[in-house]
Amino acid sequence: MTMINLKPTEEAYAELQKVYDHFNRELFGGRLPPCLIIHARKGQTFGYYSPDRWQRSGQSRQIDEIALNPQHFRTRSVEEVLSTLAHEMTHLEHHHFGKPGRKGYHTREWGDLMRAIGLYPSHTGKPGGKETGQQMSHNILKDGQFEKSVSNLIKEGFSLSWSDTIQEVPGEEVTTNPRKKSKWKFTCSECGQNSWGKSDTKIICGFDMKPMICPELESDGEGATVTT
Repeated sequence: MTMINLKPTEEAYAELQKVYDHFNRELFGGRLPPCLIIHARKGQTFGYYSPDRWQRSGQSRQIDEIALNPQHFRTRSVEEVLSTLAHEMTHLEHHHFGKPGRKGYHTREWGDLMRAIGLYPSHTGKPGGKETGQQMSHNILKDGQFEKSVSNLIKEGFSLSWSDTIQEVPGEEVTTNPRKKSKWKFTCSECGQNSWGKSDTKIICGFDMKPMICPELESDGEGATVTT
């Protein structure tokens, strides 16, 4: 009988750190700064990135957060789960070395960084989808840098030891694709005026010339990878 590791926290997070370091070397040239990787159950997202989220006691330096949703670990392959980590690492790269757009928006510059590591932006998670927008997934390019890098990890025996046993949150409705709703409510961040449009609509309030946002589409972090 195999003994369960008596330090599951250490084991689960050490695996994620190992992958972060591996991808940083092989896909990002080792230039990404340290970040704090966590597990977070966040609705219909696979993961998200949030800059400057953590600060060590007694120090002024802030570091970023990358979150992965463990509710999807059992229903996705190791390659797919780790592609979400690489997706969010690209947001981290974009934040530190590029010119990010407004919160949560996936720009063309970010898309170029994704393609450089072997992931292709797509709002559907499949070839042919929109490549920019508020909510974005991706597909893995065959024989691309990411596929080769993750293949090396798996050949070395890497796996994710822990996964969430509950696939749905009790009391909450789980849909296969909540983004298929045709109209969303946007509210002016200054005066509270409302307007309605598609999920990727950009609306400026005519009274205050401030961006109108949709709280339902906003995430705790930037660049949430949505389920599709």
